[in-house]
Amino acid sequence: MAFNERPTTSRDTSFDSFYTEVKEIEKRDSVLTSSQQIDRLLRPGSTYFNLNPFEVLQIEPSATVEEIKKRYRTLSILVHPDKNQDNKERAQTAFDIINRAWKTLENDVTRKKCLDVYEEAKERTDHMIAEKRKKLRKESKGFESIPEDDPEKYKHAIYVMVMKLFADMERRRQQLDQRDQEERKRKREAEIEEEEKRKSDLEWQKNFEESRQNRVNSWHDFQSGASKSKKSKKQKRMHGMIVPPKFKPESR
Repeated sequence: MAFNERPTTSRDTSFDSFYTEVKEIEKRDSVLTSSQQIDRLLRPGSTYFNLNPFEVLQIEPSATVEEIKKRYRTLSILVHPDKNQDNKERAQTAFDIINRAWKTLENDVTRKKCLDVYEEAKERTDHMIAEKRKKLRKESKGFESIPEDDPEKYKHAIYVMVMKLFADMERRRQQLDQRDQEERKRKREAEIEEEEKRKSDLEWQKNFEESRQNRVNSWHDFQSGASKSKKSKKQKRMHGMIVPPKFKPESR
């Protein structure tokens, strides 16, 4: 993402030179002990800080893959659960965080996406500074300085923007995941409903066939019973009548 208006200062050079030593605190923390590293990775707010793999590994985005790998190995040893038996559960969580960061940065595609975030953060920060200067000029205060004129505050502004962009990416990812889960749930419910309907139709057909046969059998039984009843009644009527003798012709 690019903006047309940028401040024309010495800061308008390559991105790598701008972001060098952006996180002074992290540099001091790079020599923390095992326990301190675990606390750093699990500190309040770490969910958002740990979205940035460079933040997790405490290394500059300009670092090579080999430098990133070396840093990953150092930190993974420090927080490995086997090295922190008295704090094994938290150490495992910290180890998993470091491992995810390395997996992200060792892959060319995902590392490029992370670097794009840094690039966009610098561009947005520069645009924000340009807008501040523009506003001052309109107010006839162009001679006044802005906080970002201080190199450290400028670096911090970029750092804050980087964290915001990673957080925005994570929110979008969660929204897409939720949408995908809801869609899969909807499809699954539709499949279950269709399967239940199919079973219901089969059960109805089965019951209908069985009941039809029962109705046929009942009708046959009824017909058979009616026929026997007529025959029996006829026989009874014949038993109750006086039957004349058969006529015999006289013999001469």
